[in-house]
Amino acid sequence: MGTEDSGFESRRSDHMIRKIIIFFDKFEDKVRARLSRSPVIYTLIGGVAIVLFWRGVWHTADILQEKGGFLGWFFYEPVNLIFTAIILLMTGLFVSYFIGDTILMSGLKGQKKQAEKTEKEVKEEDVELGQIRSTIKEMKKEVDEIKEIVEHEHVIHHHQNNEDETKK
Repeated sequence: MGTEDSGFESRRSDHMIRKIIIFFDKFEDKVRARLSRSPVIYTLIGGVAIVLFWRGVWHTADILQEKGGFLGWFFYEPVNLIFTAIILLMTGLFVSYFIGDTILMSGLKGQKKQAEKTEKEVKEEDVELGQIRSTIKEMKKEVDEIKEIVEHEHVIHHHQNNEDETKK
């Protein structure tokens, strides 16, 4: 009976986590849609939030370094630099962050630098990117709908299984 209870609790917590993720995903969409109408305010809010986030990361690392021991060693700047460079290289973020995907991809494709492109070429790329983003947004919406149907069917199936077990 303990194993069944823990399985039920695990499924229940998974369901709650999914509901929270869906809520914040929809909430983010609404906030972005509203803030997009005021790009300057959007930029200010985003800029301040990013700076405060990294300030928090920096100060947390300082606090952990002051604790001494392994954390003090790990967050010692030269050691930390080596570990984080390895992590960034392994995840592919090192090159992407420092030279940017656009520069990297244009170099691989033999394309012009952004500054060398004509206004017409830039506008054409913007239109193409807009179409791609629109397609991705539509696909995401479809995937979310399918996910909701599957979750609903899972709940129904789970409910039926519980009723069948109760009848036994």
